[in-house]
Amino acid sequence: MAERVVGTGSFGVVYQAKCLETGETVAIKKVLQDKRYKNRELQTMQLLEHPNVVQLKHHFFSTTERGEVYLNLVLEYVSETVYRVAKYYCRLNQRVPILYVKLYAYQMCRALAYIHRVVGVCHRDIKPQNLLVNPHMHKLKLCDFGSAKKLVPGEPNISYICSRYYRAPELIFGATEYTTAIDIWSVGCVVAELLIGQPLFPGESGVDQLVEIIKILGTPTREEIRCMNPNYSEFKFPQIKAHPWHKVSNLSICIQLA
Repeated sequence: MAERVVGTGSFGVVYQAKCLETGETVAIKKVLQDKRYKNRELQTMQLLEHPNVVQLKHHFFSTTERGEVYLNLVLEYVSETVYRVAKYYCRLNQRVPILYVKLYAYQMCRALAYIHRVVGVCHRDIKPQNLLVNPHMHKLKLCDFGSAKKLVPGEPNISYICSRYYRAPELIFGATEYTTAIDIWSVGCVVAELLIGQPLFPGESGVDQLVEIIKILGTPTREEIRCMNPNYSEFKFPQIKAHPWHKVSNLSICIQLA
């Protein structure tokens, strides 16, 4: 029985619901189906079983009067997200406690190690909104596998994937052959955002975001660009040196993370 909407997006709607048989609170993700294709998210989630990945409990299909078919994924319910935790501390004009950042970073990496190495899947949309958190134990669970895919060497993929602030440079350069490293980049962006209280590489467009990346990491060489996308031909970038990390005077964060 659906109780309230807890999330919406281009994918569909997520409801908080209660199982009438057991009384258990669950989340139901309702997604409109294209009858021409199998749903990759369902296929992926049926392979997953890990403490740091949201659990698929059940699934069913429903049909509207207009003949529209919806896939309903019944998932374990986790009340908070890393996004809302960060917003909470931002409203207090505080940083997320370092202990929590450590816990989240470890669990994100643990989840990725599992889906990358054991299942062989790239998530392709790591962001604070897709990281569920138990507010009491701070146990993290990766969710939303709507963009996830098994990456096959030599097989092209779409480059316009992953939410903008968390997109790896190779995606911005339009690469269609990439690896699970794009997820690792996204995790780094999330951790940095928790530490500084705002997105590390904000931008209104891919070009804007690339400029922000260059400000920190310096201008990529032609060789680096070719490694990201051999077909890229525009090499006109401002020549900026990488950020001089060795000159950073306040090392308290680095020391606490060690």
